[in-house]
Amino acid sequence: MKLIAVLLVGSLAGAGYWFLYATLPDPVGVELEGPLPAQTQLSATPRTKFTPNTRKGYYNIDVVGDFSVPETKKIIFNGAGRNLHVKEDRAKIFRRGFTAVDRGRMVPDVEFWSGDYPPAGWKSQLKISQRSTILYQNYFRDSFGIGWAADNSKAAEVIYQYPPNAQDTQKSLYQAASDLKGGCVGFGDCPQTGWKSTYGTIVLDIENNYNIRNEQEQANLYTFMAKTIKENSSPQTDLGSIDPTPHNSYGYAKAQDYTAKPDLYWTLPAKHTATSKQRGMPDDIVGKTYADYADFQMPGTYYLYPELDYSSSHNSNGDRHWLAALLGEQEVNMKLSPKKRIAWQWLFNTQNGEFPKSAKAEHPAPPAIAEGMAIFYWFTGAYGVLFWDDHQDLMPDQPTPTDYNQQGTGNDRNYACYEHYIHGLWRLFGHHSDLFNGKEKYLNEATECSYDGGKTWYGYNANQLKTKDLPFVRAIVNGNQILVAATKAYAQPGQMAQVMVRYVQNGYKFYTTIQLKGDEIYLGRATMKQ
Repeated sequence: MKLIAVLLVGSLAGAGYWFLYATLPDPVGVELEGPLPAQTQLSATPRTKFTPNTRKGYYNIDVVGDFSVPETKKIIFNGAGRNLHVKEDRAKIFRRGFTAVDRGRMVPDVEFWSGDYPPAGWKSQLKISQRSTILYQNYFRDSFGIGWAADNSKAAEVIYQYPPNAQDTQKSLYQAASDLKGGCVGFGDCPQTGWKSTYGTIVLDIENNYNIRNEQEQANLYTFMAKTIKENSSPQTDLGSIDPTPHNSYGYAKAQDYTAKPDLYWTLPAKHTATSKQRGMPDDIVGKTYADYADFQMPGTYYLYPELDYSSSHNSNGDRHWLAALLGEQEVNMKLSPKKRIAWQWLFNTQNGEFPKSAKAEHPAPPAIAEGMAIFYWFTGAYGVLFWDDHQDLMPDQPTPTDYNQQGTGNDRNYACYEHYIHGLWRLFGHHSDLFNGKEKYLNEATECSYDGGKTWYGYNANQLKTKDLPFVRAIVNGNQILVAATKAYAQPGQMAQVMVRYVQNGYKFYTTIQLKGDEIYLGRATMKQ
């Protein structure tokens, strides 16, 4: 490991301060001894031909036929436009790669009862595994008056829980978390006693872990909240949060991310403060962390416009790069926590006025990026995806809004990126689901490649591939089967690139060469010989 010292001049007492950050050295190239072994040609995964939609506020979910995702993976639909096809076939979304639907996208009175109580005998047509919900700040702030959800400076004001027979003067975090057990009413599967939430996935999107004024109170509240939700949910319910997460690289995939330690609120144990007992914090969470109760972590960053712009700079350590960000977040976090990973994915740029053309979420992911997100992500060994959009129902072919701020958003967007994403899922899982049976091995940055015709071999992480401007290659091995994804990110249509891949472990000596055209997403499979 190389330590690079940067001198920071501080203002306190005129002193200077040394800040050290660590970067990983490049891996040592392994030189091949003797002649290059015989190569095995990969069988390229088919592509389907379709004409991408050009209508606004519309996408064609039938660009591919039926396929299913293995039970070892989860893809939650919280995107836009389910209304475009749900009347024709409510269950079609589950045959287009998605395994669950968020509460906001469910069909009223068929998948979730929209009134107070369903009629006797009514039950949702969704299995528990197909149900998901996201709890945003407003659930805690507006429904229960817990201002801390939007302003962490109010952490010391939160009532954890009241003692028995106490008069409630304000709503408690226990009440907000335990009331979720009533979710079973909407699915018609509450037992007579001992209600539990019967969502398959509960996601917290509170996002108040910034500029913390009381770190211990913050850690205590997240730990208590997670514990209480779990205690009031079905054993089949998984819980996770966009934050805390072990490490957030914010879409950069910098070299120093690879030497990061887990973030504070993932690991800080609960501990009583001066007022926590008076506010009802129980002793049984002391020494516990939020991560002790969460079932999954959520590393993954929405793209800004620079990642979608082929003319931008992408290859410096501080540059933004769609594929380096996608892979890098997973490579870093899988080493920081063994928890399964579910990333948020959105096919439009997120809003951030500090970046060019990012003030509005108006730019869709280009075809190769949308398809590549649906393929490369799963080569990291991740468990799931929360497919998100800031729009819900779509109304096609609406006139362009007269309000400039509404132009390029919602119904005014082109949603062909959804078609490319579903096509990517179909290419991967429609042809290779058998490899995702729990016995597969994800090589990640240990995928060995050669860029000089087989003379030397390297295993590079996402940052190193980005900064060296090399083709990205990732592989999965399951028994004698090897599946390889490759692309030259941001390459121009006529640009050609070549890369060799090998797997020389467990008695196999597999070598192959891949020819890449433009930025197309290559996917190929082979049977390895021992």
